[in-house]
Amino acid sequence: MTTALKGILFDLEGVLYQGGAAVPGAAEALGRIRSEGLATRFLTNTTLRPSGAVWRRLRDMGMPVDADQIVTPAMAAVSHLRARGLRRVHLAAEQALAEDFREFDLVTRSPEAVVMGDLDAGFDRRRLSELTAMLLDGAELIALHKNRLWRPGGELIIDLGPYVAALEYAAGVEAVVLGKPSRDFFMRVLDDMRLVPDAAVMVGDDIDSDVAGAQAAGLRAVQVMTGKYDPRTADRAVPDALIASVADLPDAIAAWT
Repeated sequence: MTTALKGILFDLEGVLYQGGAAVPGAAEALGRIRSEGLATRFLTNTTLRPSGAVWRRLRDMGMPVDADQIVTPAMAAVSHLRARGLRRVHLAAEQALAEDFREFDLVTRSPEAVVMGDLDAGFDRRRLSELTAMLLDGAELIALHKNRLWRPGGELIIDLGPYVAALEYAAGVEAVVLGKPSRDFFMRVLDDMRLVPDAAVMVGDDIDSDVAGAQAAGLRAVQVMTGKYDPRTADRAVPDALIASVADLPDAIAAWT
């Protein structure tokens, strides 16, 4: 027997907004879900901006989202670094993300950990070689996610994952991956919501990090046909529901509530 739905986890880019604009009907769908008493969390693998900026962006789009409902891989990385007692951190990500790591010593030499986020064109051969040297000297590699692809403005481009894989291969190490599709990432969110996995559903556009990742952690998964949705990847996982956009979500999950 399927457990009644009590909580919904949302991806952001490609689900609630796309190319800097809200997906039509997204705010209204969130409003309906909140009115039905379902718990919500908003999960993003973005490493381009701190959590506060992510919330302000949603607020400015008219999304009914509370700041403490935002969950980013940077937040998981902070917890991981604390638990490991690592203080000297090299942040290989956009400078804006330093706001989330302000309690650590952010260094350019001899770090205890390399935290890897999105740098796009900044990951050239010289930069990757510098990071490899740090890893060979014993630094731990922490990847804020390992997504293959993303679609920031309509064009599909490679994401952070290929760069993480390059460093793993070059330095002979294995990254600690803290964003989606990490099972620990999903479980951390569910623990905060006080929900068991089959009482929650993940809504996303990415077949790997959102759908397959959530299902591997025991959640149900709804895939939207916006964002990076690509029918050519359909053989990687089978969502529990496939909908045109998040605007259709309330009706799609009606039987689960």
